[in-house]
Amino acid sequence: MKKRKLIIISNDSLVQEDLLYLATKPGFRQLMEQGCIVPLKSVYPTITYCCHAAMITGCYPNKTGIYANRTSEFGSKDYNWERKNIKVKTLIDCAKENGYTTANVWWPVMANDPNIDWNVPEIWSTDLEKETYLEAQARGGASEDTIRDIIEPNNFFTKVHQRSHPWCELHQFTCARDLLMKKNPDMLIVHPGGIDGYRHKYGVFHPEVTRALDYTYYWIDEIVRTLQEMGEWENTDLILTSDHGHIDVKRRLHINTLLEKLGFITRNETGKVTERKAHGITVGAAAAIYVDDGKQETYDALHKALQDCVKEGIYGISRCYTRQEADEEEHLSGDFDFFLEGDDTVMVLESFRDTIFTPFEPNNPNGVRGNHGYHPDKGPQPVMLMVGPDFKKGLQLPRRSTLDMAATICRIFGWDLPDMDGTVIEEVLNV
Repeated sequence: MKKRKLIIISNDSLVQEDLLYLATKPGFRQLMEQGCIVPLKSVYPTITYCCHAAMITGCYPNKTGIYANRTSEFGSKDYNWERKNIKVKTLIDCAKENGYTTANVWWPVMANDPNIDWNVPEIWSTDLEKETYLEAQARGGASEDTIRDIIEPNNFFTKVHQRSHPWCELHQFTCARDLLMKKNPDMLIVHPGGIDGYRHKYGVFHPEVTRALDYTYYWIDEIVRTLQEMGEWENTDLILTSDHGHIDVKRRLHINTLLEKLGFITRNETGKVTERKAHGITVGAAAAIYVDDGKQETYDALHKALQDCVKEGIYGISRCYTRQEADEEEHLSGDFDFFLEGDDTVMVLESFRDTIFTPFEPNNPNGVRGNHGYHPDKGPQPVMLMVGPDFKKGLQLPRRSTLDMAATICRIFGWDLPDMDGTVIEEVLNV
């Protein structure tokens, strides 16, 4: 029997409402008719790296160890790029131990994964004068043959557009297409971020977002056509999923400026930090807070100050979780001391400003109108479409956890994720 092929494409920020527009495209409407539509509940916080680590493991963040895009170091530009940062087994690990060849294009937290045969990792140069995109890819575990055969032929899209849309997605999908044609992996995971980028820039349901949906439809159709031309379509389980939704934001909360006003950070007249008892990092529309001096009195004082900010209701914070509360209520844990939920109007930034808030700037072309990182019950919800020989046709199911994708894949392929929190979506299985 021919080995089943598995392709997972996570269209960042695709939401249920988008299917109404995508259904006007004949090719996508056909996919919807051929498969199962499953509305999803994401994990908390609804931030990209946290969600993708959860999706590929079937585990909540308190098991994966990934709760933010960025590392917790004060002032760092580094993201949680490295596979070693995930503390549990992944679907990639399952595939490899069962003899499947594996490929990745920009799925978060997959850099330097030894179980990926052809890796185009989500990693970029933070300084193009010191490191090129190709050098960053090599640092992230892209092999010489992957760079030569897959990344470099499509590098013209990313030379000055590493994270600009739609150029980044052009690079990702052409790499995915070339991986299928040149390497023909048994399992391929892909993470295009174009819809997310347009929602950040314009807002959740701005007319410009339809442009990203048009691009997305075209690129998915190209993948389907490639599989058909290769004679692999009838043997492929294709999962089109998403990580989170978006909400419109109205102001920017500078979290370290707030901590400075509360007395936990001191800066001199030039703006340099001279004392730091605590700091915060952005988790999109939320924030993780760290006690830096290790003192109980600092922890207690900071906890009271943050609780007071919530009670006053003017600081853009609707909830202050301790680590224990976050773990017990939201399956969220990590090296933070407190986790702050935004009030639905803010995005969180780490930079210092003269004021705690800076306003929404409607005429700023680089402004942010939409964001995520909030509680998964807020705002428009992500969605999943499962198409292939192992799935029933034409079903629309009630909402399920995003963790259930991994559990369902394990059932189909006979794989084992021993730490998994997700459960199998029995209704979709064609058995």
